[in-house]
Amino acid sequence: MTVGAIAGLIAALAALLLVGFLARPLLKLARVLEEVRLVVRDFGHSLVPIMSELRGTVTAANSEIEKVGLITEDASRVTANASTVARSAAELATLFSATVGGPLVKTAAFSYGIRSAMVKRRKHGVR
Repeated sequence: MTVGAIAGLIAALAALLLVGFLARPLLKLARVLEEVRLVVRDFGHSLVPIMSELRGTVTAANSEIEKVGLITEDASRVTANASTVARSAAELATLFSATVGGPLVKTAAFSYGIRSAMVKRRKHGVR
């Protein structure tokens, strides 16, 4: 055996040892990657029903939000109508007071005057 053959043999053994040392971590890495692949596949299978359920939930939430919007609009209309009714009632009270109030005061004053006159006539004995 020559020096070159011995050097080649040593280099081959060193390469074999290097491959042996690197093979173990590479095999472990391969197992880890396989587990990751399985987890991703399972996640993908379970994600489809979750997304379907989420779509249904979002659709139901949107429907409820639309209903709340309609209720809010109706409440706004009722408030506007109540305001109009209150304003109309105030105007009617003002109109009634202006129309009937003056003659009513005059009638009350007239009837008070007649009663006073009747009381005075009775005191003085005039019938």
